[in-house]
Amino acid sequence: MTDQDLVKKISKIVIGALAGIVAIILVCNCFYKVDEQHNAVLTQFGTVLKVDTAGFYFKAPWQVARKVDMTTHGTPIGYSIENGQNIPNTDDGIMITEDYNFLNIDFYMEYAVVDPVAYLYNTENPELVLRNIAQANIRTVVSNYTVDEAMTTAKGQIQADIKQAIMDELDKNNIGLKIINITIQDSEPPTDTIKAAFQSVENAKQGADTAMNKAKEYQNSQLPAAQAEADNIIQQAEADKQARIAEAQGQVERFNKIYEEYKLFPTVTKARLFYERMENVLPGCKIIITDGTTSTVYPVDSFTKNTPPYKPVETTTTTTDGGNG
Repeated sequence: MTDQDLVKKISKIVIGALAGIVAIILVCNCFYKVDEQHNAVLTQFGTVLKVDTAGFYFKAPWQVARKVDMTTHGTPIGYSIENGQNIPNTDDGIMITEDYNFLNIDFYMEYAVVDPVAYLYNTENPELVLRNIAQANIRTVVSNYTVDEAMTTAKGQIQADIKQAIMDELDKNNIGLKIINITIQDSEPPTDTIKAAFQSVENAKQGADTAMNKAKEYQNSQLPAAQAEADNIIQQAEADKQARIAEAQGQVERFNKIYEEYKLFPTVTKARLFYERMENVLPGCKIIITDGTTSTVYPVDSFTKNTPPYKPVETTTTTTDGGNG
């Protein structure tokens, strides 16, 4: 075999090997697999053909399949995570509240891809757009609350307001992302001096709550007894009322009966009433009998009671005859 034949043979082998490699590459490139956590967007010359979910698929060599992670992701806002440690980011975390106080507040936002086509082609960096939307709406919502509310009672409402605002903004921009949840991780004053002032306020509030609870406890212990006493007074008053009404009604009925008798026998009725009145009055009076001229008077009770004999009282009567004294 000549050298020329050897060269031709080697050339054929190399060309065959290259062709085999190219064929293998083309064949391998025509099949792709999509797992449960991803979707694949198949395009041809820049045009979207379809979106594939989990499975094994074939495509033409000139077609491109881009996989998109559909699982939930999280990102901190107001701090960063380095080596498992939370590092504050004051540029993103410090905000102004409705009462013009500064507050360092941190959030953790969870999101996921809802539309892989919009995620790939509607914006160059959808995560950055989402972060900017979140920061803008966080600052807007926090500015509607006082610093005290943002640190204590209104956290849940702030989270709900921010989530709704971000969802509305994402619907307008259509970047293929949706927000799953956003939570406040921490909220505190930005300086130690302000922290101390807020701690004093919080201690005062706790003291006020304790005093209020004690007052309510005392109220709950005293109120039943007071209520029982009040009920007793009301019942007694009602009983007295009914008794007086009954007595008054009896007096009216008695008067009406006497009046009916009086209309029939005026003289007899007057005499009877007079005698009845005297029977009631005379026993309590001291009665003295006199004829108007005697100088000695005797009280009647000295003759009716077991009392020592009454000593007569001597009186002197002075008369005047014509002015000769």
